[in-house]
Formats: sequence, structure tokens, C-alpha cells
Amino acid sequence: MSARGEFSSRIGFVLAASGSAVGLGNIWGFPAQVASNGGAAFVLMYLILAFLLAYPVLMAEFLIGRATKSNVVDALGQVTKSNLGRAVGMWGIATVSLILAFYGIVGGWMLAYALQALANLLGLEQLAQWLVASSLARDIVFCALFMLLTVGIVSGGVVKGIERWSVRLMPALFIIMLLLFGYVMTQAGAMDGLKVYLLPNFSDILNPNLLISAMGQAFFSMSLGVGTMLIYGSYVSHKENLPKLGAAVSLIDIGVAVLAGLLIIPAMYVALHNGVQIFGEDGKLLAEDTLIFAVLPSLFNTMGLAGIFVALAFFLLMSIASLTSSISMLEVPVSYVVEKQKVTRHKAVWLIAAIIFAISVVIIFNFASLFGFVIALTTRYSQPLLGLMLCIFAGWIWHRNEILRELQKNDAKAEHSMFWRIWPWYVKFVCPVVILVMFYRSL
Repeated sequence: MSARGEFSSRIGFVLAASGSAVGLGNIWGFPAQVASNGGAAFVLMYLILAFLLAYPVLMAEFLIGRATKSNVVDALGQVTKSNLGRAVGMWGIATVSLILAFYGIVGGWMLAYALQALANLLGLEQLAQWLVASSLARDIVFCALFMLLTVGIVSGGVVKGIERWSVRLMPALFIIMLLLFGYVMTQAGAMDGLKVYLLPNFSDILNPNLLISAMGQAFFSMSLGVGTMLIYGSYVSHKENLPKLGAAVSLIDIGVAVLAGLLIIPAMYVALHNGVQIFGEDGKLLAEDTLIFAVLPSLFNTMGLAGIFVALAFFLLMSIASLTSSISMLEVPVSYVVEKQKVTRHKAVWLIAAIIFAISVVIIFNFASLFGFVIALTTRYSQPLLGLMLCIFAGWIWHRNEILRELQKNDAKAEHSMFWRIWPWYVKFVCPVVILVMFYRSL
């Protein structure tokens, strides 16, 4: 095993990479997109586009990571044999650090709402109200708490930190989701939501806006472009079959998004049945932060004592999803500092987390002007462009023979595989065009 650490098991890697991909984008973003884009028509196009667009880019990151066995800056520098690659690597580190800065704030809210359910259970009403009332003190305290949890895991390293916790947190996430889904489906109104979610209106399927949204969701839900998957790929043994591992990660990521929709869309219709407002002025289902912090808590309040337990389970689920993503984000700058500056992992983790937390505090103090701006800057503009650069590097600059040699390390017949027949030209021609169209439409 190399000094930089390696996943000790296939399941450890798949759950860690899936955990990175499974974040708030899947659990609040996906159902919100479904709600505002014609229900099942969106689900169907998302499933298709996740494999047509997200999987090839995911494989580009995994292959570059494992072939170079280094941090994102050196990896892209080696593949391009130029400073352009290193510059893109630094851009990726800056982007992922900014994403983590706002993600830490939202992760903190999830922890606060989970603790609010506990406070209600213990009859601590004043504390419960403070936990869900927006305030500078609450946001800073819980952002710090969320970052401390992330630091605790990442400072353990690849095997004793990231892998150990991913193997615990991901099954917990699935169990909580299935239990919540089972409970919601026993409530009046749930079947109406299920029909909206599962019965497509085929007239909507080729709506350009729906396609752009589905494409964006597929791309962002797998946390592509910012180096998280490249770093995880660099910790994979050469004995593993990367195309199969990539398919497993994609399937789990898509599965969680679909399961989240199965939980949240019926829950919204249960809320409607219980007298909670779920449609906005424009007649569309309320989405994202309104859905998570207003509609669903209102629903839990209508459920009596059971609602407190459901709220606790739901916000625990959201906290776990946030955490499995934040650990991969923090690992991107940490691996660079550890390898380039020869700093110990422990010191690097604390130093970088402190810098990112400081950025979070600046965002909290200037919330109205910075929060939305940072989200748009990173996820709408920076991430697709980074994904585009990765496709250009993997498709046009990195030598095909080198990529094939990397695949042949564990599969002597890789040259004749379906993956090798399709992926090289697909990542070269199709993915860049699709990402550019998506980017242009989003402007």
C-alpha cells in the first residue's frame, strides 16, 4: 500500500464515493426538481441522462485519479503535462472550498433541526425555538459543529477516517430513508403524491427546460468537476475494475435520489391533505429550502407525538447526507496540502477547515448578498466549466494508449470491452457538447 493511503475494500470505496455523490443535491434538490418539472417525466429523463452524461465524466475523474495516484493539482498537471492542468486543479480546489463554505452552513441547519426534535421530546421549548429561529449565533455555532464533525472524520485518513465512517453512515442513511418512506405511505394523501412522482406526462419529456434541469441535476448530484471523485479514484487499488466500480457508484447515487423523491413528493401531498400550503403563488410545488424548512416541519407538526420522531429521523438523514459529502470536499484541499507542503494530515485538516469556516462566517454575516451568489458562482458556473475541462483533458489531451494501459492493469481484455469501444469518443465529443449546451442554457 502506498504511503498516501488506499481504500482497504471495494465496498469501502463504493460507499465512500457514493457518500460523496449523495448529498443535499439528491435529497432536497432532486425531489424539488421533480416537483417543478412535471413529475415522472423528469425522473425518466434524469435516469437516462445520469448514465449518458454523468457516468462518463465520473469515469474520467476516476481514471485520472488512479493513473496518477496524486492530488488534483499534480494529477491534472501530469495528464496535461502543462501548467494549464495545474491551474485547473487549483481552480477545482478553490471551487470545492467555496462549496464547502456554504454547505457547512446548510449542514449546520440540518443538525439544528434534528436537535430541535430532541429538545421538543425533552420538553425544552425555549431551546427548541432558538434552534429553528434564524440568528447569527445559531448559524455560527452549528456551522462550527458541522465542520468539527467533518474534521474529526477526515483527520483519521483514508481507511481509519473516510472509509470507516462511510461504511457506517451510508447504510444508516438507507435504513432511515426506507423507514420514513414506509411511514409516510401509511398516511392519507401519500398515494396522490406517488402518482405525481411515478406517472409521466409524456408531452413534457422533450421540453428543453426539463432536459436542461435533468442534465444539471445528473451532473451536480454526482459531485463532478471539483476533484472529489478524482481524489477518491487516486485511493483505489490497481487490482479493481474501475468501470464496474463507477457503475456501482452511479447506481447508488441515482437510487438515493429516486428514493428521496419517493419519500418527499408523497410527504408533500400528505402535508396538503393535513392542511399545509404546498403550492406557491405560481401554482408550482414549493421547493428546496421552503420545502425542507417550512413545508415538511409543518407536516411533522400535524402528526402529534409521532411527528417529533419523524422530524428527528428526517433531519438526521439530512445531516448524514451533508456529512458524507463534506468529508470528500475537505479531502480535496487537504490531500494537496499534505502532498505538496509536506504538512502532517492532522495539521492540514485543522488549518484548511479553519480557513473554510472563516469564509462561512463571512457568508453568514453577509447572508443576503453572499449566500445565493456563492451557490450560483460554484454550482451553476464553475462546476460545469470544470467538468468541461476534465472532458477535454481526458478526451483530447491525455494519450489514449496511457488510458488503455491504466484499464489493462486489472483487465487484460480492456481493449475489447464495451466500455473502451464507447467511452473514449463519447467523453471526447458528446460530453463537452452536452455540457456546453447545458451551460449556455443556464445563462
